[in-house]
Amino acid sequence: MKILCVGDAYVTSEMMKNGITPFISKQDTLKVLFFGEDNRIDMRDTVKAIESMRRDEIPLPDGLENEIVDSDVLIVHLCPVTKTLLKKAKKLKAVLSCRGGVENIDVSEATEMGIIVASNPAHNANAVAEFTIGLILCETRNIARADSSLKKGVWRENYPNTQSSIRELCDMTVGIIGFGSVGRLVAELLDVFNCNIIVHDPYLKESAYDFIKFKLVDKETLLRTSDIITLHARAGVPIIGKQEFDIIKQNAYLINTARSVLVDPDALKSALDSGKLMGAAIDVFESEPIIPDFYRKYDNITITNHRGGDTINSYKDAPAFAIQNYYRYLNNEHMRFWVNRNELKM
Repeated sequence: MKILCVGDAYVTSEMMKNGITPFISKQDTLKVLFFGEDNRIDMRDTVKAIESMRRDEIPLPDGLENEIVDSDVLIVHLCPVTKTLLKKAKKLKAVLSCRGGVENIDVSEATEMGIIVASNPAHNANAVAEFTIGLILCETRNIARADSSLKKGVWRENYPNTQSSIRELCDMTVGIIGFGSVGRLVAELLDVFNCNIIVHDPYLKESAYDFIKFKLVDKETLLRTSDIITLHARAGVPIIGKQEFDIIKQNAYLINTARSVLVDPDALKSALDSGKLMGAAIDVFESEPIIPDFYRKYDNITITNHRGGDTINSYKDAPAFAIQNYYRYLNNEHMRFWVNRNELKM
């Protein structure tokens, strides 16, 4: 089996090699190429183009079109896998992504050719979950604000939530919207704080109700009763807008470490202006690295520059998961995150 990998500034070529080598046999061959710019800052425009579904506009690495001709498995992180590229593949059986999204992969063409596509949304799940807990504590307990004040020589006693009372998590209800890999880890981590945890996910099947120990509720109930709302969903449109802010419990906190599009920024600004929200913590923005000015003007909002999934573990462990996951399929075991399973009907 020939395994072709394409690293980048995030999941490097070395990470690809080190992650996959322990799991392949002596009969297998491994080829590693490099895609894109050499550093993350220069990669920003490339990443934006990929996530905007403009993969066909991006130049492919030198040698990729030749190497894919006789490859059995292609493992990528950000490298585009276009229709043109797939057409050159004569033996390809699987395209394995080291990331959760598959915007860089032409899934339709791969499916048409009978090629398996698998993603890896869990690669940074623990990193994002940990970061989410950090933001919840940071915003509700004024950690960043206290730090900023002390560095300016000010011993601050009053904060946006001082008058309404600064509460411990054990005295709060936390509502989790989206109960995939990240949402479930957030719930498990929060559980040790003894807070009341409720969950909303419209994609959970009824059978899931039997094994989830956290209470599943409809979206409106979650909005009305949660003291803290944290978002862990995938959507292409806002799921928190004016209508939702009208329903949200007075003095609630909103946390978004998922995707910027999930929250309507104008509606968020209005909720902050009206005092409906006690506070917010936001890690993702639509036009990174530029963010709307209003985010800087509020004392009751914590902002971070898309740091949620940025750990060495989330990148270096991804290739190993990808190849191990595919071996599960080869061994007639359940393969996780098989994107086109239903369409291929294998």
